[in-house]
Amino acid sequence: MTEQYVTLAEVRDLLTAENLDRELLPSQKAAMEHAQKTAAISAENARALMAEVMGIHGVTEYAAVKIADLVPQYSDDVRAIFSKERVTLDAEIINKIIEVVSKYL
Repeated sequence: MTEQYVTLAEVRDLLTAENLDRELLPSQKAAMEHAQKTAAISAENARALMAEVMGIHGVTEYAAVKIADLVPQYSDDVRAIFSKERVTLDAEIINKIIEVVSKYL
């Protein structure tokens, strides 16, 4: 079994498709409702955004998923995403991330 990170938009799409085939468990329904309310962009845009921000120095796959989920528009939001990472972001990197995110909003 392999693990991979998925965005809220992908969770939304996966659970919506699964819901067409069969009844979801209560926890799956709750996850689907949460994803529907909070996913700001499409799954395709989320994957494209992830790919683009992972090209920026210091952005891990985990951070890229968080960026795609939260679509930060301000530098403080970007800093919050990286607060637990062992990476120091300078203003230039933060601005690059915000610039990339703005393309997908």
